Amino acid sequence: MMYTPGVNILQHELVSFLILIYFRVSTACLLALLSQFYRPGLVFILLLGLDITSHWFQMYSSFLSGKTSHKDVKHTGNGLLKLYYGYRPFMAFCCVASEVLYIILFLYADAKSTSLLNTCRGILKESPLVVFMFISTLIGWALKQVINVIQMKTAADACVAYDSKRGK
Repeated sequence: MMYTPGVNILQHELVSFLILIYFRVSTACLLALLSQFYRPGLVFILLLGLDITSHWFQMYSSFLSGKTSHKDVKHTGNGLLKLYYGYRPFMAFCCVASEVLYIILFLYADAKSTSLLNTCRGILKESPLVVFMFISTLIGWALKQVINVIQMKTAADACVAYDSKRGK
């Protein structure tokens, strides 16, 4: 693939796919590390499962319905899902907030305490800037988890509807 001036490289399918894989793998590695630093570590493994499952359900249901993109949620009744995929700054906030929260938790991991709650309480005793960053990322992270659940449910419903139409 050669660079052509004036062409947005992010519009190439291969580049988009590689970026997607990079973010999924880096998030998976970070969550796997956090699961070893904190107790209960299962929380981070479940978050990883939710992230992967909801995204791939969305991809598969889009494929079944003949959509050109898994981000096409125009016919979805859920406003939060439409906002997430329809307004890129909101999607970016949720995704970046999640990653930054995981990085904060990684940076604050301490061999003396493996309690996730104790670490969060400790972060809340830091400077106002750190507390603001932590709470902001916590909000974006929580929104992303809610969206993941909605996305998984909506995509599963679409798969069931597809099977029903086929008579299975």
